[in-house]
Amino acid sequence: MASIYSLKKFCYIVLIDSKEVGGFSEISTTDITTDPIEYREGTSSVNTVYKQSGHVKYGNVTLKWGFVTSAEFIIWLQSAGDRACERKTIKIQLRDDLNRVAAEWEIMNAWPVKYTSEDLDNSSNEIPIESMELAHEGIKRM
Repeated sequence: MASIYSLKKFCYIVLIDSKEVGGFSEISTTDITTDPIEYREGTSSVNTVYKQSGHVKYGNVTLKWGFVTSAEFIIWLQSAGDRACERKTIKIQLRDDLNRVAAEWEIMNAWPVKYTSEDLDNSSNEIPIESMELAHEGIKRM
């Protein structure tokens, strides 16, 4: 019988429109909530409300990585100021110890809403971390 173990969360690969854009040190995935709709039928003999599912809301996804020379994310963010900002499909892959895809999530119609970078300090040996926050219209586990 094969043993089942928990995956380590240290190796994430991100693909934008099926193009691998690199490894990331941290990915804050989204929260998903459904607003309940309460209603009561006028002829109901029960003195309580009924509930049904309402709109689904998705929180933003945040990607963090060590500073790289690629400007792909910045160019995409700068285009967000235009109303014609391109929405993209993002795939997040969690890799196992043998670098095989162990889990994958697809984020639909994503676009950048925030970029942050750490201060550049020449008295430190640390790698500067950049982050990009993405709004989107849905996430599903593949």
